[in-house]
Amino acid sequence: MTYFDYNATTPVDKRVLEEMLPYFSDHFGNAASSTHAFGWYAQGAVEKARQQVAEFIHAEASEIVFTSGSTEAVNLALKGVFEAYRSKGNHIITCQTEHKAVLDTCAYLEEHGAEVTYLPVDREGRIDLDELKNSFGPGTILVALMAANNETGVLQDLEGIGTICREREVLFFSDTTQMAGKLPVDVQDMKLDLCCISAHKLYGPKGIGALYVRRKGPRVSLIPLIHGGGHENGKRSGTLNVPGIVGLGKACELSKNEFWDNNSQISRIRAYLEHQLLEIPGLTINGSTRHRLYNTSNLYFPPLKDGSSLFSHIKNTYAVSLGSACTSAQATPSHVLKAMHLSSHEAENSIRFSFGTGNTLKQVEEAAEQILSLYS
Repeated sequence: MTYFDYNATTPVDKRVLEEMLPYFSDHFGNAASSTHAFGWYAQGAVEKARQQVAEFIHAEASEIVFTSGSTEAVNLALKGVFEAYRSKGNHIITCQTEHKAVLDTCAYLEEHGAEVTYLPVDREGRIDLDELKNSFGPGTILVALMAANNETGVLQDLEGIGTICREREVLFFSDTTQMAGKLPVDVQDMKLDLCCISAHKLYGPKGIGALYVRRKGPRVSLIPLIHGGGHENGKRSGTLNVPGIVGLGKACELSKNEFWDNNSQISRIRAYLEHQLLEIPGLTINGSTRHRLYNTSNLYFPPLKDGSSLFSHIKNTYAVSLGSACTSAQATPSHVLKAMHLSSHEAENSIRFSFGTGNTLKQVEEAAEQILSLYS
């Protein structure tokens, strides 16, 4: 099976694995053990990784909080801000096409007194900045809008959103999980107050991620989700996953140095696939083609001549997705595509191809040839 599902997860880079391995057995100390060399060595590795992550997103090392991944980071950001600022207000602004980690957390907060505005998107999958401006109220404390959509690759205007939030003195959180490693994330230029990344989306290990929390201009307060020891400056208690943290740091370092080269290779692969498949009558690209990750292609495929779906014919040959990996087990059309005004039929017959460093032009040539043959 050929893997075309890099937005779901990526293989661990061998250089990342090599960096991690000693911390499972040779350097196995607890980073919180401050009375001996085993702990000091582990703590040194953690702080090196913290600096690598910070440099990756143009932050300070003290602003990085290690988590189990982006889902935990999203929960900490949204719930933590809501609890810390609820005396100032209870209104949160987000979007209908957010990842379920954001949407489900917002639904939870609504049950606990939050008022949430879910902005619509246009056919291209982007919000209207004027509509965002009109959504603010005296009780607005947080805007939560993702950088790049995991299903379509559509990019939101983070700098524009950040400027609007800064003018209104409202905190801005962005789920930058899919953007990180594919395009630059700069928390200063984008005026981000909080954002998250996940190692397994950028050739690192699963089970580790980070939340950026701004310390000045403004200083962001958070109420922690997990108590018990005061780790991570009191924001996230629990024994640190030292091997995972080391892997995240190395993945960030490699990505920072190499992603422009990767962009060029992978964008050619995506462009070739779309150029070939657009020969199919009725095929359309879902979402903006101007504001999009270079590796992601979400395509609506019309039914084959016998009425069957393309996915049923290629699912055993190509690893592709009908939506988010987090919701693919549900037998409902993609909430992202539905919010973009696609019909249920169009959403159910749309396939996401997402490419990475392990893909070759030859693989895509073979896939395009096979798919075109099914429509001939």
